[in-house]
Amino acid sequence: MSIGEMKKIKPIKKLKLYGFNNLTKTLSFNMYDICYAKLPQHRKEYIDYIDEEYNAQRLTGILSEVAHIIGANVLNIAQQDYDPQGASVTMLISEEKVECAQAPDGSDICSSETPGPLPEAVVAHLDKSHITVHTYPENHPDQGISTFRADIDVSTCGKISPLKALNFLLHSFNPDIAILDYRVRGFTRDINGEKFFIDHKINSIQNFIADDMRDRYQMIDVNVYQENLFMTKMTLKEFDLDNYLFGTGKKDLLPGEKKRIKQELKREMAEIFSGRTIPNI
Repeated sequence: MSIGEMKKIKPIKKLKLYGFNNLTKTLSFNMYDICYAKLPQHRKEYIDYIDEEYNAQRLTGILSEVAHIIGANVLNIAQQDYDPQGASVTMLISEEKVECAQAPDGSDICSSETPGPLPEAVVAHLDKSHITVHTYPENHPDQGISTFRADIDVSTCGKISPLKALNFLLHSFNPDIAILDYRVRGFTRDINGEKFFIDHKINSIQNFIADDMRDRYQMIDVNVYQENLFMTKMTLKEFDLDNYLFGTGKKDLLPGEKKRIKQELKREMAEIFSGRTIPNI
């Protein structure tokens, strides 16, 4: 179903809570960059390039911007670059009270189902929350396929969804493939003691992604509404072999090589997107 065909869901009436909003909203996603490096030297250079491009210092900058977007106060940062490759950053964040901005239609941007800013500040009401990222550069030992995976978690307690940071993160990494999961856990109570297991309506994660980004990707949703569990898978629509070659160009390859490499790359992307190994026929 395309985004234009999705049925819009009216926002939930603002709840009067008893105490603090204890709902935990977690955005988890894997973003992949795939390339073909013909020679062992090229594979090493790709890993070195990715390791430098997304080192702990740069990742800390990205997560700091995420914290700013959702209006969080950063309490503590732990960062680490690994040998031979990879990096991790963990950021503990807490509540910071900020006034909610209004969306163009006049609705409250904190609770509306709209794309987040890039990187305009939005409000959050957070406590006992965190943002983490781990990176995993790797390559196939024989076939020349190299991949880079970044796993990111944004977990918040309070008024708004961490999905408001998704638009910024997708633009920061520009992945070939992204697997997005959003889950609301726990419950909160209104002033009458009634439990609420979600405090906002959501139809699709896609509604939190800007049009220019959605137009570039083929997307599918796997949602379990009664469990407050949402998943969106994204893979780039366009495939230009030159964009996937590292250390060599399309013009340097023989026609047979181009065909074989294109097949290998497309197979790799299809397996990652589907989460299944495609058997040899």
